[in-house]
Amino acid sequence: MFVETVLSALAAAVFLMTPTESCNEAVCASVVSKCMLTQSCKCDINNYSCYQECYGCLGNLYSECCSCVDICPKPNNTSTPLGKQSVVEAYPETFPHLFQALMSEPDPQERWTPFTFLVDHDISSYWTKPDYHTQTAEQELLPNKNMVTLNCTVAFMSQCMPWNKCKTSCLTTGATSYRWFHDGCCECIGQECINYGIDESRCLNCPENDDELDEEDETSYIYDDSVDLEEEEDKLGDIEQTV
Repeated sequence: MFVETVLSALAAAVFLMTPTESCNEAVCASVVSKCMLTQSCKCDINNYSCYQECYGCLGNLYSECCSCVDICPKPNNTSTPLGKQSVVEAYPETFPHLFQALMSEPDPQERWTPFTFLVDHDISSYWTKPDYHTQTAEQELLPNKNMVTLNCTVAFMSQCMPWNKCKTSCLTTGATSYRWFHDGCCECIGQECINYGIDESRCLNCPENDDELDEEDETSYIYDDSVDLEEEEDKLGDIEQTV
């Protein structure tokens, strides 16, 4: 009885402090109470091991419930346009420390597959005044000092998912942006990446077959049957770009 009382009090405290539109009380009450009781999700911003512990505590409900414990950014409900091959969008608020922590090791439940590769950033575009140098053809070509090489990490979700689910799932991992392919594959993109990560579908179990989706199937990935496509097109945002 005492334990039940404590859990109920913790659950009430969590949901009183959390907006209902970003935390599903019906789904998350039990698991959030457990994680609060064990203090698994009481994390400082640079405590990577705590993020992993909280992720393990929330388990399969991480995407649904991480906002209940303020471990991931709140959902952004801005409607955005669709692309012909893939859709990309950068989030206005990101949590790169969380993304780095979750992608530092393989996911035990194989919900996503991380890829890390080198990318070259041209830092000269950040300078206020360009500095030009000339040299003759006989002179040895010097290395470009304006290029900085960084590690880009992306994560491909294992299962196919709708566009709006991809957007929400990547947001809860702390990703900087996402890319959703019209075959249902979802790619979450880290802070150091340029051009929205990898421009080809590499999800482990998606697409589910080799046949390309027809127009009707593709639309069903994006919207519920009850959604008016013309109405949604009138709500297009400015953040998302089509690639």
